[in-house]
Amino acid sequence: MEMLIDFPGGQKVDAHFGSFTVETDQPPASSAPSPFEIFLASIGTCAGIYVLGFCRQRDLPTDGIRILQRNHPNRATGMIDRIDLEIQVPPSFPPQYYEALVRSAELCKVKKTLEHPPVFEVKTKLVEIIQP
Repeated sequence: MEMLIDFPGGQKVDAHFGSFTVETDQPPASSAPSPFEIFLASIGTCAGIYVLGFCRQRDLPTDGIRILQRNHPNRATGMIDRIDLEIQVPPSFPPQYYEALVRSAELCKVKKTLEHPPVFEVKTKLVEIIQP
């Protein structure tokens, strides 16, 4: 999968892939989330996809289910040391599925990628700019 990253102006940096555009921005005049905020949100939303899939496969209601994500930064480095995902369910949700919800969320591809990080290669390539 390829993504094209461009700079539409100001502090904005956008990612284009398939038919989608993910817009990002930086403070102080942010009009979109920062890239790091999107990265963090991808963890919780990915877990949510797996929780949603688990419930749908079993015809379990998803009303009232939500995931609270807490990101714990290291004070010295600013990097995230721990991420807690709390799957909140309503009183009507069957207790026998609590642990299975956790196991489903742990299947998240974003989480698994962080546990086994990819190798990064960053380089510069000269390209000709074609004027319209």
